[in-house]
Amino acid sequence: MSSTAGQVIKCKAAVAWEAGKPLVIEEVEVAPPQKMEVRLKILFTSLCHTDVYFWEAKAQDSVFPRILGHEAAGIVESIGEGVTELAPGDHVLPVFTGECGDCAHCKSEESNMCSLLRINTDRGVMINDKKPRFSINGKPIYHFVGTSTFSEYTVVHAGCVAKINPLAPLDKVCVLSCGISTGLGATLNVAKPKKGSSVAIFGLGAVGLAAAEGARLAGASRVIGVDLNPSRFEEAKRFGVTEFVNPKDHNKPVQEVIAEMTDGGVDRSVECTGNVDAMISAFECVHDGWGVAVLVGVPHKDAIFKTPPMNFLNERTLKGTFFGNYKPRSDLPSVVEMYMNKELEVEKFITHEVPFAEINKAFELMLKGEGLRCIIRME
Repeated sequence: MSSTAGQVIKCKAAVAWEAGKPLVIEEVEVAPPQKMEVRLKILFTSLCHTDVYFWEAKAQDSVFPRILGHEAAGIVESIGEGVTELAPGDHVLPVFTGECGDCAHCKSEESNMCSLLRINTDRGVMINDKKPRFSINGKPIYHFVGTSTFSEYTVVHAGCVAKINPLAPLDKVCVLSCGISTGLGATLNVAKPKKGSSVAIFGLGAVGLAAAEGARLAGASRVIGVDLNPSRFEEAKRFGVTEFVNPKDHNKPVQEVIAEMTDGGVDRSVECTGNVDAMISAFECVHDGWGVAVLVGVPHKDAIFKTPPMNFLNERTLKGTFFGNYKPRSDLPSVVEMYMNKELEVEKFITHEVPFAEINKAFELMLKGEGLRCIIRME
């Protein structure tokens, strides 16, 4: 057991005190893990758009003060009662959703949407006792999606922790705990393009480029990138994108443009923007008879998807996916192995790196739309 096991740890964390205000590096107290929890030493974390979205808190109620962060890698420091599959020293990826192993979803081969541990953006406390494990001078600091990785130590439910190959470089594979796996899995696990097929990717941010990487790995011969920002097109070539369409360059719906380019439509499409019009275009651009469209982006809660029902009757399929259909504990270790076996190229997603003290710089880069993933070094 580590010398700190069972004790409160004092460490640095980047606290979001209020919406849209720069994070403040504070000394926080991190309580020991309770039943079915583990305390992790976070070594590397990265910034995902979801962190920025809930930090800005423009579209939803956010809990403050809280510690954001959910894309990360670290080492188990200590374990709570009942934890049997993890031990101090294990190399792990904490994940914003979980796998309890006991619910109907976890027992289903088709679902990764664990009833107990699926993402909950409103909950700022641990499931076990409905209290946070973070505090400053006795005042509670709230959690974010069960991970709160913008802290040198954090407490996570054991079902939200994937044990990975100890040889994997944590400063690289940390990005696999959210966005990259979401896009990659949407293509490989849900769209499942055949070798030689055509795939359209809507939105060429990190998730969309990961979806394109999935199409490249699957052997797609045409990967059409769709984005309103032409500056993304050159970079996207490195991820297997072969052609580009900017909807602003055309005076007709982009689905018609793609249908003309592909003799009736693409075999598969993956939508990664969350814009409902892009979702409709992604569905309507697939070929009748066999086309499959997969929705990844999260829309506004009031958005309505409208399309003529004949599109379905003409044998087009529409699917949704959550976290690329990966079960966090069961499946993420194999995604790490794809990187270790040099099948999956993770480095090209990492465009910036900053020390923990400069975490606000990562937010500035994302708000400017610069780069894909910024790694934050905790030490």
